Amino acid sequence: MGDDAGPVVGLEAVRFGYPSRPDFLGPIDMSIERGQCWGVVGPNGAGKSTLLRIMAAMRRPSSGSLSIEGVAARRLSARRLARTIALVPQQIEATGGQYTAEQIVLLGRFPHRRFSLFESADDQRIALDAMERTGTAQFADRPLSTLSGGEAQRVHIAAALAQQPRVLLLDEPTSSLDVQHQILIFTLLRRLAAEGMAIVVACHDLNLTLRFCTHAMLLSDGAVVACGIPEEVITPALLEPVYHVRMEYLTGEGGGARQWIAAIEAQS
Repeated sequence: MGDDAGPVVGLEAVRFGYPSRPDFLGPIDMSIERGQCWGVVGPNGAGKSTLLRIMAAMRRPSSGSLSIEGVAARRLSARRLARTIALVPQQIEATGGQYTAEQIVLLGRFPHRRFSLFESADDQRIALDAMERTGTAQFADRPLSTLSGGEAQRVHIAAALAQQPRVLLLDEPTSSLDVQHQILIFTLLRRLAAEGMAIVVACHDLNLTLRFCTHAMLLSDGAVVACGIPEEVITPALLEPVYHVRMEYLTGEGGGARQWIAAIEAQS
């Protein structure tokens, strides 16, 4: 095992590229510790999804290094990685519709099984707890194909929680959810961070990032524009040249502390 006192995920001078664009992303320096909830924001094509896949060791950097719990990711087995990191992608594969929500969530227990092909009572308990935390226990016996996009998304988040990772990566986890469930999911993410998990979420909603995340990173065209606490990153001065939209702060009643940011108009 790695050093519990150090970062659970570390990126040092990480770069990534495609044949058509070798300098797509980077350099990225990032140190993610337990108890932190990171929001990665930026326009479409900024590199958010690619960054999450690098963290999940699904894509190897062109240069630089990725470490997981103090160990170079390339030295870790697939089983060790699956026990440490869970990724909820933005686009869920349109497979498994015939399986029930509970069966999908139980798939998250696979990295923890050694000899048995069947779920133990402990697996069942952990899966049920994950479903209760994501508000999906009511769907346990329903085929995934009968659920709405937002309900299915929450089921896949529950499967990631059932994996019992120390690092949870989520790519636009609330894109299919209504406002109530957006808040419920981000409240859950912040609670998981408070319990010691490391969270990284790619998100288009600047206000959810500002309200719930402990740290934020702003990407633009694969480059880091700003990194720090959300109040220092989610600002009109930094956002406007990235999104090409004029932005303003909205204050609470009585002119309280800044809590929201609003897009006013697109810049020509």
